[in-house]
Amino acid sequence: MSGIAYSHTGAGGLHGMQPPADADLHEAATPGEIAAGVIIGRSSEYFDFFVFGIACVLVFPYVFFPHLTLLNGMLAAFSVFALAFIARPIGTAIAMAIQRRWGRATKLTLALLLLGTATVGMALLPGYGELGHSAIWLLVLLRVLQGLALGGSWDGLPSLLALSAPPEKRGWYSMLGQLGAPLGFVVAAALFAYLYGALSHAEFVEWGWRFPFCVAFAINVVALFARLRLVASQDYERMLEALELEPAPALALTRSGEGRNVLLGALAALASFALFHLVTVFPLSWMTMFGEDSVTSILRTQMLGALLAAAAIVLSGKLADRFGRRNTLGTMAVLIGLFSLATPFLLDGGSAGQNTFILLGFVLLGLSYGQSSGTVTANFSRRLRYVGAAYSSDLAWLLGAAFAPLVALGLSSRFGPVAVGLYLLSGAISTLAALGINRAIEAKGSDS
Repeated sequence: MSGIAYSHTGAGGLHGMQPPADADLHEAATPGEIAAGVIIGRSSEYFDFFVFGIACVLVFPYVFFPHLTLLNGMLAAFSVFALAFIARPIGTAIAMAIQRRWGRATKLTLALLLLGTATVGMALLPGYGELGHSAIWLLVLLRVLQGLALGGSWDGLPSLLALSAPPEKRGWYSMLGQLGAPLGFVVAAALFAYLYGALSHAEFVEWGWRFPFCVAFAINVVALFARLRLVASQDYERMLEALELEPAPALALTRSGEGRNVLLGALAALASFALFHLVTVFPLSWMTMFGEDSVTSILRTQMLGALLAAAAIVLSGKLADRFGRRNTLGTMAVLIGLFSLATPFLLDGGSAGQNTFILLGFVLLGLSYGQSSGTVTANFSRRLRYVGAAYSSDLAWLLGAAFAPLVALGLSSRFGPVAVGLYLLSGAISTLAALGINRAIEAKGSDS
């Protein structure tokens, strides 16, 4: 297959394996096409979720929780924010069953249409003033649907991209899908910054905030066609079949004894995922309430940070290929741990300290998040790697990122920003422990 180099070490790939004899060499999907599909798909998903996250600070306390104080309104919004990550593993399980029955393209189409519909539904949702508590329950329902849809959007492209890479460039190829996070954030933050600056607060709360949610539907349609172009092709299916990236039932994962790798995979990425929402969503809430900068200034700083994160993600690919992905992830966990010790001083350091927290945090996020996907999933057998990688990702989001803004804002407003540092430190320790356990398991396996 032109441009594809299958690689396998242990349970991870297919070094030396040839594609099916009937594969069309001229129509084979190239790594560049797969990478484009991954980046477009992930950017659209992250855009949807960042739009909601930013709205938890700038919109929802006024539209859906005006009967609460501003702080409690943000905390209530962050509680709704977490629901999608709780629903995500359920969505994965449902989607895997759909894929086994009707195919990957059907599953992806339903998932992205549900994601886009739920997001645009939020744009059309009346507020607390019109519907009372019913508006909150409808927001909860739509948020849960977002989570179910995101679980269903797992398409195997990141795993295919990593396994299709030459062994010496696996870190580089693995980081490509992670670029969707900073790209999605930049677009979401830019839209909110423009609208917040161009409109009065009353206009923004009344109707301006709804525009980014509508844009999300259009972006999802574009992303859907970009991904279906790959997913629906026979060449793509042949590649996935050759690598055995198929949706095995979740029970097969638990019965095989490989279920522990799901937890290890999630914990190995915990430092990255704990940091994820602490530099993207939390600073906006903290600085809006306790800082000196304007909302637009905070968002501009975060946009610069996201661009730095994108550059750091690219750098992480180079570092991982030179020093090893797990060594890179472990080193970044140590740096995040050190960063957590400085966090209270930065957040209490006025505008300069808070902006430093954002920019430095984004750089560390890029370096760690760039290699957080699939570092331990190579432990799965080929038949279970597709579903194992999906559930590892779901669990990492749930344990590390789902409650981060809620916990960080709630505890820091009561005990000060030292609570944020402790939260980050716990994620770094979890990552180092998981990597150490995984290394011990591999050493024991090689001895036996």
